[in-house]
Amino acid sequence: MSHPVQSPNERQPLIDKGHEVSKPAQVGDARARLLDNPHDRAVPASPLPAVAQRVLVGLFAVMVVFALLWIAQEHWRRGASVLGGALVYLAVIRWLVDSRIMGVLAVRSRKFDSLFTALLGFAMLWIAVSVDPLGS
Repeated sequence: MSHPVQSPNERQPLIDKGHEVSKPAQVGDARARLLDNPHDRAVPASPLPAVAQRVLVGLFAVMVVFALLWIAQEHWRRGASVLGGALVYLAVIRWLVDSRIMGVLAVRSRKFDSLFTALLGFAMLWIAVSVDPLGS
């Protein structure tokens, strides 16, 4: 008995004499599973659309670029303040953005990442604000 030819993109399982036989996994599916964050496998997907999630991560990247530009121009207090604020912002968006979209910014679980980046961000903000400027 011959089976109809199915394209690799079809989601239906192959039937062999009444038994389901799983189709071969696609290379993209296997690679995506390997790149999944093992700490977030049980976490439900974000309710935000992927475009909105990418915009949130992009805003973090813009904040980091501005902070580095100010630090390079020797405005270290302003740069450190923006970088600390960017880390606090990252702690918040870690709860809103999926790990696949966060990429390398999603290191551990959402709880750990958020706590770590919030503590680091608040510490940077405190240091940047509490140090007296030179010349006062």
